[in-house]
Amino acid sequence: MGYPVTLKVEFPKKLSRLTTFFRAFMVIPHYIVLYFIGIAGGIIAFISWWAILFTGRYPKGLFDFVVWWFRWNTRVTAYYYLVTDKYPPFTGSE
Repeated sequence: MGYPVTLKVEFPKKLSRLTTFFRAFMVIPHYIVLYFIGIAGGIIAFISWWAILFTGRYPKGLFDFVVWWFRWNTRVTAYYYLVTDKYPPFTGSE
């Protein structure tokens, strides 16, 4: 079985100077939404812990939510820390 979550980052050849300057302001809407989704993610992680403890399995729906949130958070963080120049979408889809 392969890893359920992978991270692939391509080296940016050139970063836009304009978006690099305003990047801290451009991610504010993402971080506001991700803050509340992170609260939900913490609650889901707590519920998942109990589910794993009693059933021995990670519930698929809860796992998918955590992966969705983590994907979105990783894209926003990578954009903010100049790993990529592509503005992240407001979604955690692949």
